[in-house]
Amino acid sequence: MFKNRWRQPAADAYISDMSVLPPMSVMRRAVEERNADFDGVFVIAVRTTGIFCRPSCPARPLPQNRVFLPTAGDALRAGYRPCKRCRPLLAGGAVPDWVGKLLDQIEADPARRLPDKVLRGLGFDPVAARRYFLHQFGMTFQSYCRGRRLGEAFRKIKRGAPLDAIALDHGYESLSGFRDAFGKAFGKPPRQANGSCVVVSWVESPVSPLLLGATDDGLCALEFVGRTDLDGQLNALGDLLGVPVVPGTNAHIQQTTRELKEYFAGQRKDFAVPLVPIGTPFQRAVWNRLGKIPYGDTWSYEQLARAVNKSPSACRAVGQANGRNRIVILIPCHRVVNKDGSLGGYGGGLWRKRFLLELERKHR
Repeated sequence: MFKNRWRQPAADAYISDMSVLPPMSVMRRAVEERNADFDGVFVIAVRTTGIFCRPSCPARPLPQNRVFLPTAGDALRAGYRPCKRCRPLLAGGAVPDWVGKLLDQIEADPARRLPDKVLRGLGFDPVAARRYFLHQFGMTFQSYCRGRRLGEAFRKIKRGAPLDAIALDHGYESLSGFRDAFGKAFGKPPRQANGSCVVVSWVESPVSPLLLGATDDGLCALEFVGRTDLDGQLNALGDLLGVPVVPGTNAHIQQTTRELKEYFAGQRKDFAVPLVPIGTPFQRAVWNRLGKIPYGDTWSYEQLARAVNKSPSACRAVGQANGRNRIVILIPCHRVVNKDGSLGGYGGGLWRKRFLLELERKHR
């Protein structure tokens, strides 16, 4: 997966006035490094082709053919058309059709093995699948499928299904092979892993792909993908909860996906999916108060501090709790701004914060 070599504030520093472009040297370096943190900060138009792209687009136009513009709207008004490869009209791009079909194949039968020979027979390129899953999900296609199979097996174990039947149903030639694979993923033999696990899935959105994590009790994570190394995100989530993390889905993830689609369409102002945020009592108190900020409104850090413990001097503490929120959008930390009305900070990037606030104001 692409790892950013720039510190994120380098991009955030240029969000306060979207009509002003960053310095030319900054934009050139962002394009050369395909730095996704600058998606939404500016676009690159190409004189020779008449298209415009995101800074992270894999295409490499010659430097002398590039035109830097503040927004996609500026590029459209200048007569450029959006790139079909990076989809600059959606900040996070869109899932290619073939990836959607491949994911449908997996979900239709999560226990099925899909080696390269089978993939080719289904009309998919194994190399393209490997590269895409590495870039988007931080794991190879086969690792994703393996995790998906083990996640399904774990759920059947919890229901009391026989281990022999589970091993055979999920493509393992022997019970010992299943035990070894399960032990590596969950840290315990199948019958001893009687706790819970976090299933994770991904969903596209106008503000980039989102990583969803849920236990049997509810949604425990909703994060922007691409801010850091995805492997690190998954490992941190597993360490925080003390349980294994495997690809998959459940009713809470499916409900969240539906509600997010409605939210971005301006059709939902409140979320109903149960949340299970993990944090200290003070952090949970802050997150609970965040949920009380009305849709389309903003509070200052001082207002939030007063609401939590009646003291405006707790601004720094509530700001730190705000930054440790792992369920973005649903716990609306984007609705907290500086006392003077400026955006302040945001772990997901200030351009995302601006997008979410403008979306809510538009549909308020």
